[in-house]
Amino acid sequence: MRNDGASGAIHIFAPFGRDAESIASVLHASGLNTTIHDSLSRLGDALDDDVGAVVVTEEAVTKGAGALLEPLARQPSWSDIPFILLRSPRSQKRPLANPGLQLAINIIELDRPLGSSSLLSSVQSALRARDKQFLVRDQMQALADGRAALERSEAELRLVADAMPVLIAFIDRDLHYRFANKAYEAWFERPVVEVIGKRVPEVFGQDVWTSRRPLIERALAGEHIVFEANWPFSDGRRRDSEIRYSPRFNAEGAPDGFHVFVTDITASKLALETSQQHALDLEAMVAERTAELERQMAAREASEAALRQSQKMDAIGQLTGGIAHDFNNMLTGILSSLDIVRMRLEMGRMDGLERFLDAATASSQRAAALTQRLLAFSRRQSLDSRTVELNELVGSVQDLLRSTLGETIRIQMAISETPLRANLDSNQFESALLNLAINARDAMPDGGELQLRTLHVHVADGELPTIPAGEYAVVSVADSGTGMPPEVVERIFEPFFTTKPIGKGTGLGMSMIYGFMQQSGGHITVDSTPGQGTTVSLFMPVVHEVTEHDDAPSAPPVSLGAGQSILVVEDDEQVRMLVTVVLEDLGYIAEVVGDADGAIPILGSSKKIDLLITDVGLPGLNGRQLAEIARQSRPALPVLFMTGYAEKAQERSAFLDNGMAMIAKPFLLDAFSEAVRSSIAPRQ
Repeated sequence: MRNDGASGAIHIFAPFGRDAESIASVLHASGLNTTIHDSLSRLGDALDDDVGAVVVTEEAVTKGAGALLEPLARQPSWSDIPFILLRSPRSQKRPLANPGLQLAINIIELDRPLGSSSLLSSVQSALRARDKQFLVRDQMQALADGRAALERSEAELRLVADAMPVLIAFIDRDLHYRFANKAYEAWFERPVVEVIGKRVPEVFGQDVWTSRRPLIERALAGEHIVFEANWPFSDGRRRDSEIRYSPRFNAEGAPDGFHVFVTDITASKLALETSQQHALDLEAMVAERTAELERQMAAREASEAALRQSQKMDAIGQLTGGIAHDFNNMLTGILSSLDIVRMRLEMGRMDGLERFLDAATASSQRAAALTQRLLAFSRRQSLDSRTVELNELVGSVQDLLRSTLGETIRIQMAISETPLRANLDSNQFESALLNLAINARDAMPDGGELQLRTLHVHVADGELPTIPAGEYAVVSVADSGTGMPPEVVERIFEPFFTTKPIGKGTGLGMSMIYGFMQQSGGHITVDSTPGQGTTVSLFMPVVHEVTEHDDAPSAPPVSLGAGQSILVVEDDEQVRMLVTVVLEDLGYIAEVVGDADGAIPILGSSKKIDLLITDVGLPGLNGRQLAEIARQSRPALPVLFMTGYAEKAQERSAFLDNGMAMIAKPFLLDAFSEAVRSSIAPRQ
């Protein structure tokens, strides 16, 4: 295919939306040169002999293509610029707005929507056809250079014509074949010599002659003719063809015969029929969704605002710097304390070691809390969502808030008379309320009033910029504090952004609440005015049907040292070592492997296993997949999951089956031992 930018450029006229840019992008990706036009007249001016193909949308020529007819009529006899018409999904049953356009040009119709591969395939097919025209042009030009050149080129032209998969012939005014290429042999399984010199009725029979006679007479009158016909293979297989009669004019300007060009278009016809069938299927789907899409258009501005806010959350550089700063401080407390303990042990000094161990533990717990906030912000924390009654939940935190906020803050409660139910992790929600209350307290250094409200709200389309239409249970926390200017409110959910003095906050509180609400399917708004206070509202979708959650029965205490067999699967070497030591100290028999591949043979053996403990995030098969495999041969095997970053374990209710439990990393050893006892207990 010619693709040098001089003779193979693709000209595009698609004036609506971003159609032209999208088409050009697909073609540029395959190394094709394109030119976009803003009007039909400019496109017509550009239609010269070097054009490779033209791509237009149906709506671009709905009002007619008169500006193209004159440039196309000026084309030399060898030229027939390919046009690719992208039809709209609803138009496959309608004719083109300008039938003259279809008769005047070489047009390939494609129904939208279509994939980039279909568009590219059609363009490449058109360019290949155009390249064949360029070959004919070059040969014709060579022939025009003189009789000597003509005599030298006749043999080459015959070779070129014979090599082309297109039927090429010339028929004179007496209907005799004066030229035919070898494609006639392949198509009709008869030597070319049996065609040359014979008349059309003798070659194709009386039936074909009767159907083609009107078209042939028009071609002999000087008219360019284009039509399609189905000429099947000799074995009956389908073969669609495009037939062109191109008049040849003598020196006096009168037609002395016509050229015949026949192209096999079976593949493109089949593709078009398949596309049309898909379009019919899509039309029904589009009709069903039209009403919904019209409603969504009204909320587009709100969606775009939410998208911009979400993009601001992706402050990777700031997040990385904040994490490094806080974790370095915590690691300093851990490493320094452990170094002091090791140094004193080497010196034989045992006094005061508890103080340094406590410092290391405190720093570790701070790091664990920071990690939990990061998981909340990134919406990757493991949630134990249940249907809760928000009025009761908010009422239950009154005492905690009063003891936390102090006597200078007056707490007012405005509880909805209507029961409000929502699906959420109650512990995480209480933590979010506590964070908001502490922020409110810090905004009222001289005291003030904190109001907690619960209410039932119906949000209409476009009513709130960042809240989709729907029915919500809302919990709002309002203070009478200093308030915030708009530029601060705009950044309030950014990680590590804080208005508090250095050392008074991590800047992750609001981003953690934002992440928790997003992960829970809810939304959050902030309304603040300097000097008049701040109101933060948490919107949760209302739940009307109450889902009962059966609490696991309390298990009787299990005596230690009974020798229960536990299979541990953990890829981290240090965690494997610590877990093994704890289990052996508790009196269990632990077998430890580093991944699922090492665990599967053990699970498939006859070895007794009382409990499977596995990390969720394993290399290769993850812990949940390993548990599924284990349950195939050991259906009653209890499983305890350990999770640090567990993207697939965000909703515990959906992640855990019967006989499964989960403990989050990092964990204290007494919590881990209790989780082990609870998991094994039902089998004892």
